[in-house]
Amino acid sequence: MKLSEGVEAAIHCAATLAGVEAGATIPGAALAEQFSLSPSYLLKHLNALTAARILESVPGPAGGYRLARPAETISLLDIVLAVDGPQPAFRCGEIRRNGPVKLPASAYVKPCGINAAMLRAEKAYRAALAGEKLSGIVHDFMTDADPRSVAAGCAFVERHQRPQKPQPSKP
Repeated sequence: MKLSEGVEAAIHCAATLAGVEAGATIPGAALAEQFSLSPSYLLKHLNALTAARILESVPGPAGGYRLARPAETISLLDIVLAVDGPQPAFRCGEIRRNGPVKLPASAYVKPCGINAAMLRAEKAYRAALAGEKLSGIVHDFMTDADPRSVAAGCAFVERHQRPQKPQPSKP
């Protein structure tokens, strides 16, 4: 099974955004630069994450992206579905009905066994992705990754995050 390249980019961006201070944002252009991606390519995936309420897009000169909810509540499945959509990886085309010998539809009353097996595997795969939380990935990175990589990631966030200015209180 192959996921789109956008899934990798989306997970990396969400993990990066998990490190910003409360209320702060990081511009999409900075995220694209961090991963050497085309800004227009990445924007498509950031918009998908925003539409799925995984990210929040903040407009304006101090704007950018931030997580829309806590990293503990964001699963890899959430991100995969936002980027690649909800359709299963395997889509049965019922090719068993093709070929030179055409049988009547009554010969195919039972569901395709291959499709049923693939859907069971898809269900298990999705359950595993649902169990993987963004917070766990970030925690594992912070504790297990090469310290140079951790330092570089933290420095990137520190350099590019844009704190949000407090809104004036209304009388």
